[in-house]
Amino acid sequence: MPAAARSRRGARAPVRVVALGGGHGLAASLAALRHVTEDVTAVVTVADDGGSSGRLREEFGVLPPGDLRMALAALCHDSQWGHLWRDVLQHRFSGDGPLAGHSVGNLLIVALWQLLDDPVDGLRVIGDLLGAQGRVLPMSDRPLTIEADVRDPANGVTGTVRGQKEVATTAGRVGWVRLDPTDPPANPEAVRAVLEADWVVMGPGSWFTSVCPHLLVPELADALQRTTARRCVTLNLDPGTNETAGYRPEQLLEVLGAYAPGLTLDAVVADPAAVDDVDALAHAAGQLGANLVMRQVSWSDGTARHHPLRLAAAYADVFAGVTADLRR
Repeated sequence: MPAAARSRRGARAPVRVVALGGGHGLAASLAALRHVTEDVTAVVTVADDGGSSGRLREEFGVLPPGDLRMALAALCHDSQWGHLWRDVLQHRFSGDGPLAGHSVGNLLIVALWQLLDDPVDGLRVIGDLLGAQGRVLPMSDRPLTIEADVRDPANGVTGTVRGQKEVATTAGRVGWVRLDPTDPPANPEAVRAVLEADWVVMGPGSWFTSVCPHLLVPELADALQRTTARRCVTLNLDPGTNETAGYRPEQLLEVLGAYAPGLTLDAVVADPAAVDDVDALAHAAGQLGANLVMRQVSWSDGTARHHPLRLAAAYADVFAGVTADLRR
């Protein structure tokens, strides 16, 4: 919005936030961010090869739509209309027929891609239908494949695991991940959004298959280095399962630094219940230039789920510069 228009309205422009990730983690972040700002852009991984997304990707050669669908659903308008279409998008067919396992949203997204021949336009139409508070972009316009070096805990032998589904569920310790192709093009609008943002938020989510892949797309990694935006990382509530088994929270920050040498952060948000060694985590955050912001951002039922309003309050503090280490 032009400055003159903002002045006439007597209101400050909303903070521009870009959220990077995929799957349930990104959806949790977006569900919180929508309470903080009206200007949210989700940049979503496109390497999923399992379930409905994998089937559609293989059959039609399209981007896997599932993580994009979940991001759109998380940004739906908070009204009866928005909630209805969110539920329609998320509805998954049961049974054992050819539609079993497919979600309506995945099919609708692929149909729009075929009609409009543009992935961004198709996602925009779905966003309009939902009254989405923000927009959703793929990190690349071509489907990608994740490959990982994985060490077998039983014999110490390192092998290669290929495919997001296999990496995400491996019983071994993930050491390094790559993308195929190795230098994929970034979606131009995603790059522009990062460069124009006030804040970039990474995480929570599957660290090696949803968070780190953005750093493996050269144009996106370069934009993250060049942007004047501040950068915030949100850590997981249960960091030591599946692909991150054996990793402590501070080690996840070290992983980010390894994939993007020179990347600096401004804030790291963590829940006290998910951190065993606060001093070690604060040191790792400091190594990346960040303040550690300790807040209860989980539900109180003991499950590893981010509470949208608690996480929104943490983001509001971070964006306002309130980063005191509150550990209660």
